[in-house]
Amino acid sequence: MGVLFEKKERIAIITINRPDAMNSLDGETLEQLNKAWIDFRDDPDLWVAIVTGAGDKAFCAGGDLKNLNRYYRSMTPIQRREKAEKEPGVGGITRNLDIWKPIVAAINGHCLAGGLEIALACDIRIAAENATFGLTEVSWGIIPGAGGTQRLPRLTSLAKSLEMILTADRIDAREAMRIGLVSRVVPAKEALPEALKMAKRICRNAPLAVRAAKEAIYRGLDLSLSEGLRLEQFLAEPLRQSEDAKEGPRAFAEKRDPDFKGR
Repeated sequence: MGVLFEKKERIAIITINRPDAMNSLDGETLEQLNKAWIDFRDDPDLWVAIVTGAGDKAFCAGGDLKNLNRYYRSMTPIQRREKAEKEPGVGGITRNLDIWKPIVAAINGHCLAGGLEIALACDIRIAAENATFGLTEVSWGIIPGAGGTQRLPRLTSLAKSLEMILTADRIDAREAMRIGLVSRVVPAKEALPEALKMAKRICRNAPLAVRAAKEAIYRGLDLSLSEGLRLEQFLAEPLRQSEDAKEGPRAFAEKRDPDFKGR
């Protein structure tokens, strides 16, 4: 199996499972990732997802070039463009698939090209200290075409994004944290345990509120402040009538942990 899908209570753990190939992405793995993300999105019992790579060398080293070249050559340029317009992008979450549930990347090693683009499409990135990061596509004669040219400049500075993309150079985990690419750096082999802690912490909160907050943040990035404030109110108001919104104050008054249901 190119992808493993595990459920731990409210948490989905999606593992790219090609350790002998640095968890690179071939056609079969891409299809399995697409399915895994749709399954996570549509399962009401799953509130947070973690994506990671098998082994301790790589999160994902990007596309399996030999395999993917055959895959793309099986279509005409027009067919490839139409496919990209309609179907989920590389790794399932880089394009055409809105998931408002939180996604945490546990980056346990090399995170390159399409692998970094998957990580950029996540909400929180936690890196092992041995992780490396790079958008290396121009060294192969292509560009980061799964969101790299769009998400990296939105996450860090334009200058650093241009440097990384145009040189195709890699950076280490400490530099990634310094520029805001990741939020935490942990000892080797601790990325997944730390991501699980983070996911469990998120699961303590009301899931409808968490999803609405994520949606407000991302949709608001493309709006003016006044438009963003209107969007925020539009998303906030229905929550006030939810069962969870009643449970939160009730639990506070009763001095207990809230029991949120996602309703």
